[in-house]
Amino acid sequence: MAEALTALAPYAANEGNSQGRRHKEAPPTHRGEYERDRDRVIHSTAFRRLVYKTQVFVNHEGDLYRTRLTHSLEVAQIARTIAGALGINEPLVEAISLAHDLGHTPFGHAGQDALNTCMRDFGGFEHNLQSLRVVDELEERYPEFLGLNLTFETREGILKHCSSKNARQLGDVGKRFLDRTQAGLEAQLVNLADAIAYNNHDVDDGFRSGLISIEQLREQTLFADHCDDVQNRYLDLDDRRVIYEVIRRMIGYLVDDLVTTSAAEIHTHMPDTIDAVRSAPRAMIHFSDAVLEQHSSFKKFLRDNLYRHDQVRAMNENTQDIVAALFARYMSDPIALPESFAVRASSGGEEVQARVVADYIAGMTDRFAIAEHERLTA
Repeated sequence: MAEALTALAPYAANEGNSQGRRHKEAPPTHRGEYERDRDRVIHSTAFRRLVYKTQVFVNHEGDLYRTRLTHSLEVAQIARTIAGALGINEPLVEAISLAHDLGHTPFGHAGQDALNTCMRDFGGFEHNLQSLRVVDELEERYPEFLGLNLTFETREGILKHCSSKNARQLGDVGKRFLDRTQAGLEAQLVNLADAIAYNNHDVDDGFRSGLISIEQLREQTLFADHCDDVQNRYLDLDDRRVIYEVIRRMIGYLVDDLVTTSAAEIHTHMPDTIDAVRSAPRAMIHFSDAVLEQHSSFKKFLRDNLYRHDQVRAMNENTQDIVAALFARYMSDPIALPESFAVRASSGGEEVQARVVADYIAGMTDRFAIAEHERLTA
């Protein structure tokens, strides 16, 4: 219904060409199918937990640092802007944006790395796969099926990358990784909106924490050019507002380039359906070469100067120890799990138990993981 109010480009995803849901349901009233997906994500338990899951800094270190929830909202805002400019499906990109981090562990990438190490002999752990697992199986809200029963297009967007081994086990949503075909434009877009959001907003959190300075940031052309303009125009502006204004301009610069470059790419290929998008030789949503170089350089700068900062690394080592200790305890003593998880853990062999333990740990918030570790080791 909602899609009838806004004209979509012929190459956009829409309800008419959707590959549907895993379990058939009556169509929604007063909203579209992708709006239903978005709403189901917002009402999910996993989504609420994102407010207490780390982006870069552990949740208890400060109230003003970004969490997975605020990050997801920022991705959705950027993605909707770009989708509107390109004539593709805004509710779908919003649904994908809000769902893409549902499977993230506590303690950000450090937690994911630790859990992947623990699961090394049991199929590994990857947060994109876990996000899909959350919406397909782990959310228990509806009487007729497990998971949220989202549309194929939303599930496709959640699964940004996947090994061939895992793709073979995922059926429809894994097929493109085996066939070497493209995702729909909405899925392509959210992947880059995610990168725009975390690169730029981690600048804010890094500066707020005192771990990176304006002088360091000036080493990057992408930052320096905008910073020079801001400081020349606003001579007495304090550093905090300089950072805000530079970030605002960098996001605008990246969004403008992404829209312009992608529109030109779409015009070159002239896809008339989403199937034509999927069979294209490469993704149509991308930056220009020059801006991609700047963006990639900035990403490396943040990795070297923020994510690998001694203070962040010390914090990460501590949180990785927490994840490893929790995993070891639940594997050796599954009765320490909540009853519903303990029952599932005992329903199969060691690999089943390990996956259930990983599900439980991945669903924890930062503060709950810390409290649970303290309780179990007291």
